[in-house]
Amino acid sequence: MSWTMQQVRELKVGRYIVIDDEPCKIIDLTTSKPGKHGEAKARIVATGIFTGNKRSLVSPVTHKVQVPMIEKKQAQVVSIQGKEVQLMDLESYEMFNIDIPEEFKEKIVPGAEISYQDAMGRRQITRV
Repeated sequence: MSWTMQQVRELKVGRYIVIDDEPCKIIDLTTSKPGKHGEAKARIVATGIFTGNKRSLVSPVTHKVQVPMIEKKQAQVVSIQGKEVQLMDLESYEMFNIDIPEEFKEKIVPGAEISYQDAMGRRQITRV
């Protein structure tokens, strides 16, 4: 399982949440006071960590939502094949291919160590 459950009232700006099966980072969180016959609601605005798309969610603060388990790992660049790079995880020695983000195209060289994040079965390079 690559996520856990957490109550909406426990979330904070800068933390992560799953909206529409996409792990997202919370950029805005507002709560309303409980109404005469209802409970307090929270409005969450977040951006997808893999897509960058903005997503929002309105939910009662007592409801539970999914929070992704994000692992930050190190890998070594084995080879570069066009728009993809082949990496080897430095802990498990697993080999895998991943797309090169536009901002790192010139910086990635074979043999270099990079940082990447792994969340819900998807990977992304975060630092070179």
